[in-house]
Amino acid sequence: MRHLYLFIGLLFCFFAAAAQAPKQPPKPPVVPTQPYRLELPLEAYSSDVLVQPLLEDSSLVLLVEKEPLLTGKSEYTFQKFNHRLQPGQVVPLPVPRGYEFRQICAEGTDVYALFQGTTEGTLWVAAFDSRTGELGTGEFKTKRTRQVHDLKALDGNLFVTVEADMHLTILLLDLRAATFRFLPSVYEPLPATFTFLADSVTKRAELILSETNGFKSRLQLKQLSDNGQLLHSEFVQAGSERGLLEAQLSPGDSAARLLAGTYTLRDSRYSQGLFAADLNAGVTPTGQRRSLRYYDFLNFKHFFDFMKPARVARMRQRSERLRASDRQYRHRYRLLMHDMLPSPDGYVLVAEVYFPRYNTSTYNNLGSLYNYGYGNNFGPLARSYNAVNRRNEGYRTTHALICGFDRQGNLLWDNSFLLDEVEHFSLQEAVRVRPLGDGRRLVMAYLKENDFYYKMVDQTTPTPNDWKVKIQTSATDDTEKTTNTQQEQLITWYGGRFLASGYQHIKPTKGPDREVFFLNVLEFK
Repeated sequence: MRHLYLFIGLLFCFFAAAAQAPKQPPKPPVVPTQPYRLELPLEAYSSDVLVQPLLEDSSLVLLVEKEPLLTGKSEYTFQKFNHRLQPGQVVPLPVPRGYEFRQICAEGTDVYALFQGTTEGTLWVAAFDSRTGELGTGEFKTKRTRQVHDLKALDGNLFVTVEADMHLTILLLDLRAATFRFLPSVYEPLPATFTFLADSVTKRAELILSETNGFKSRLQLKQLSDNGQLLHSEFVQAGSERGLLEAQLSPGDSAARLLAGTYTLRDSRYSQGLFAADLNAGVTPTGQRRSLRYYDFLNFKHFFDFMKPARVARMRQRSERLRASDRQYRHRYRLLMHDMLPSPDGYVLVAEVYFPRYNTSTYNNLGSLYNYGYGNNFGPLARSYNAVNRRNEGYRTTHALICGFDRQGNLLWDNSFLLDEVEHFSLQEAVRVRPLGDGRRLVMAYLKENDFYYKMVDQTTPTPNDWKVKIQTSATDDTEKTTNTQQEQLITWYGGRFLASGYQHIKPTKGPDREVFFLNVLEFK
C-alpha cells in the first residue's frame, strides 16, 4: 500500500509538471522553405542597402552604399544576384560629391537610381543595365524641384513625383535625349493625394487624383503616354452624401477597366467601405457612373474578425436600427490601398487598416509647422504660444482586408489578416502578398523581430493569423542566435517567393559573433 501511495504521488507530480509546461504551438500545415541565404559583411551604422527585385529574369540588384570613416564620401556599387542569390557582376557607381540617394525603380532588367543634390533643384540619375553591366549617368538642373516622393520608369523615361512651387507635379526625365520637363497636366496645390501607376504592358501611365472641397470627395483620372502626353481625362464621383477617397486601377492590357477604392460619408478622414466601378460601362445623362457599387464594411464577412462576435452582433443590430430610420452607421477607419492584382476571376484588392499614433506635448514659442507630406490630407497647421502639439509618432497597422472582384466590380469573396502590433514611423505597406501557382490561393505576410508571419488565403476559407517561422541564419547550425535585427524589410519576388532582408547581429555556438546584411528566400510551393 505504501508503494502504491508513492506511485500515485509521483504520477500526480508528473501530470502537474506537464500541465505547467508551456504549450508548444501546433506546427502550421503549410510551411515555407528557406532554400537560399545571402550574407554581406556590412554594418547598419556605416552602410545602406536597397534591394530591387527583377521579375524579367528572376534576379535582383542591390544598390550598396558604404560610408568610409576617413574620406567622408559614400561609395556606391550595383551588385546583381541570380535566383539562388549567387553573386554576379559588381559595378562601381561614381556618385558625385554632394548628392544623396532618393529613389530606386526598375523596368525589365534595367535599374534606375535617383539622387538629389545639395544645390537646389539638381538631380542625378544612374541607369544600370543588369544584363550587360553597362552604366549610364546624367545630371538634370531643374531649378524648381524640391522634395522627391516617387519614381517610376516607363519605356526608358523616368516619371518623378516632386514638389515644385508649392505644388505636387510630375517631372519627366528623358534619358535618351538628356532633357526634362514638368508635365503641365499634373500640377496640384499642396496638400495633394494621388496614385501614380506606370504599366509597361500598355506603355501607359495612370494618375488617380483625389479632390475634395471639405464635404464631397471625387476622383479625377488622367491617362498619360510613355512620353508624358495627356491622352484622356475623366471624373468619377458618387451621388448622395458619399465621397470617393482614393482608388486603384486594374493593371495590364485588358478589355476590362476596373476602378476600386474607398468611399466615405462626408468626413474625408475616414472610410465607410469599398467601392468598385467598371469604367467601360459609361455614365448616365446626369454624369453618374452606371456601374458604381458600394460595399459597406458591414457587407464583408471577415472585416471585423478582430472583434469579438458579440460586439460585431451589437454593431450590426445598431446598423439595422439606423437603417430603419433612414440613417447609416458611421465607421472611423483609415485604409492604405495596395496596387490591384490580376486573378483568374478578375482582380484582387488589398487594403491595410491603420491609425496614426500621437504624442501630445506643449511648446512655449511662437511658430508654425507646415506639413505638406505627399499622400496625406494635412495642410498648414499654425502653432501658437503655449499651444498643444499632437506630434505624430508613427502608424500602427491592425489588420488587412483582402477581397476578390470580377471584371465588372462585383464582390466575389473577402478575407482578412490580423497583425500583431505592427508599427512604422512613416505610413507604408506592412503586408506583402503573393499569389501561388494554383491561381486560387494567396499568401499574406509581414516581418516582425526576425519572425516571418503569414496567412494562407483561399477566398473565404478561415485560417489562423499567427502562423510564423524564424528567419534562418544557417542551414547547418540550428543553435545560432540572432541577438539584434534592424531595418527589416519584406519584398515580393516571383512565383511563391518572398525576400526578407535587414541587418543582423548573430551569435554562433562557436567562433566570433558576426554583423551582416542578410537576404533570405522564403518560398511557398
